[in-house]
Amino acid sequence: MGADGVLLTTSAGGRYLGDPVFAPLLAELDRRGAVAFTHPFSPKGIVEVPEVGGWLGDFLLDTTRTALSLIATGALDRYHRLSIILSHGGGFLPYMAGRAERWGREDDGPAPAKIRRALRRFYYDTALPMSPYATPTLLGAAGADRVLFGTDWPANSAREVTLNTAALDRDPNLDHRAHPAIARDNALRLLPRLAKRRR
Repeated sequence: MGADGVLLTTSAGGRYLGDPVFAPLLAELDRRGAVAFTHPFSPKGIVEVPEVGGWLGDFLLDTTRTALSLIATGALDRYHRLSIILSHGGGFLPYMAGRAERWGREDDGPAPAKIRRALRRFYYDTALPMSPYATPTLLGAAGADRVLFGTDWPANSAREVTLNTAALDRDPNLDHRAHPAIARDNALRLLPRLAKRRR
């Protein structure tokens, strides 16, 4: 249809993207070899901490939940032509992957090898996870070729976008190969029509 990709919320009506109700949508996106960017929007049913904005933790948890849902239901394996970008560095997924591996060993979850494959199957944007704290873990879990520059604009103010972009440019964990890959090259590889328009 000419779109470079689609935006999907991480959940709708209390259901996450791996839920069978979304199977027809995911199957059609897979048939088209689509790119889907996921983003949380005010997750329902979460008790908010009055002093803490939901974007600090709840949105990251919502992204993590949809990723785990896609893994647990097998949707990530079934729709192998569908590229899925997880916002905010994948929420907590790269940082709790060891715990997810235990899920398969002790609680009838997916096998640990499936969790490891899934980490390198998703794409991740840099909006508000990249920092001296998070960058090493994200790169270790996913690899620099699965990370895409993102700003979270317009949810993130122009001032914060500028600060976050400058911090990314100075990130000591990004070498001369990782930085251009994340800043531009990975996106052009993932979105070939965009690459053609850039010529």
